[in-house]
Amino acid sequence: MDTLAELRAGRLAGAKQIDLSCGLTEFPREIFDLADSLEVLNLSGNALDSLPDDLGRLHRLRVLFCSDNRFTQLPESIGQCQGLEMVGFKANRIRGVPGAALQLPSLRWLILTDNQIETLPDTIGQCTQMQKLMLAGNQLRVLPESLAACSQLELLRLSANRFEALPAWLLALPRLSWLAAAGNPFDAQAEDAAIAAQSVPHVDWRDLTLGPRLGEGASGVIHQAVLGAAQQPVAVKLFKGAVTSDGWPHSEMAASIAAGAHPTLIAAQSRIDGHPEGTEGLVMALVDPSFRTLAGPPSLASCTRDVYAADAQWTSDVALRIARDIASAMQHLHARGILHGDLYAHNILWSAQGGGLLGDFGAAWMTGALDPAQAEALQRLEMRAFGCLLEELLDHCSDAPPQAMAVLKDRCMQTDVAARPSFAEAVALLKNERSP
Repeated sequence: MDTLAELRAGRLAGAKQIDLSCGLTEFPREIFDLADSLEVLNLSGNALDSLPDDLGRLHRLRVLFCSDNRFTQLPESIGQCQGLEMVGFKANRIRGVPGAALQLPSLRWLILTDNQIETLPDTIGQCTQMQKLMLAGNQLRVLPESLAACSQLELLRLSANRFEALPAWLLALPRLSWLAAAGNPFDAQAEDAAIAAQSVPHVDWRDLTLGPRLGEGASGVIHQAVLGAAQQPVAVKLFKGAVTSDGWPHSEMAASIAAGAHPTLIAAQSRIDGHPEGTEGLVMALVDPSFRTLAGPPSLASCTRDVYAADAQWTSDVALRIARDIASAMQHLHARGILHGDLYAHNILWSAQGGGLLGDFGAAWMTGALDPAQAEALQRLEMRAFGCLLEELLDHCSDAPPQAMAVLKDRCMQTDVAARPSFAEAVALLKNERSP
């Protein structure tokens, strides 16, 4: 269907969602004919550099996507749409963010990844419902102190910017759980040192034979493969090379290598050399096909929480085993000075017999260059992410859930960051627990 033609012919009356990706250079004024119904407007993948000054006429608009366009400034007129909950302007050329654009009290999710933004306005602190803020791949050196008022903030991406340090108030945000900050000046030396310290084998590209694609994420594509004359089954991740919502792929590679081996971690076994196009890649163990993803990623509605299948269910014994395995993997990472940054069920594989495996280092980063007290505070932030996982595991138990898991969940999710347990404590508590 030619959506633009249908729109101009007046045949989309009452539409709640419009997707237009057809080389637009100007905003189609016919969109305003849908002002009494339109809730989701996706204009990504065009050649737009401005929006109408009277955008506020779209008084029911909740979601606005304008990624992969030619904007050099976040349009002020979006600030007129007081019902906006989600705004996405990824991969434009944005340098300026006027204060008027962010006077959005209902905003929950703001995506400004991969632009050229140097400063953010103080008005961002008025977005007190903000839960998810994506700022990777810009030129930011500081964050407005007003952002400390956004006490609902749970996920923050600061990777691939120019931060020399993180603000102290950030570490006290009561709900912050998923923080990525790799690829900044304060982190660069730690990345280099982590790679240098690990004697990871190198594999020649010619020794690999790629098989079917197993999956694709923001940073790369994963294939099944066989290695060498022995035809060893492995998994291969080939990086895309561009900045992602989580940061630079080379930061992911550094964290994957630094993580080393652990029974419940899907980490790198070797690096790939000699790809004909210079593509970087990693060889990983091929996970038993009986393992499957624990949940799907957050939706527009859930914002920061994973989406589980309607029939997702397991016994308390399985829930406890998964919790133990992931806590053990996280304890291992923290002991090596690595923050995962994306501890979610959609990055966990599980089976009823085999427990849980943690993967995806796209948001991972190093704490080696930070003050030990700051590094410990950052680790406590990730404990809340683990608390969210425990809550979800408990919600899907088919029998009486383990009491210790419920108690640990509450401790992990308390608003006082410093009072949360460490993963070492979590492992000890879960080790002694028995399912009902």
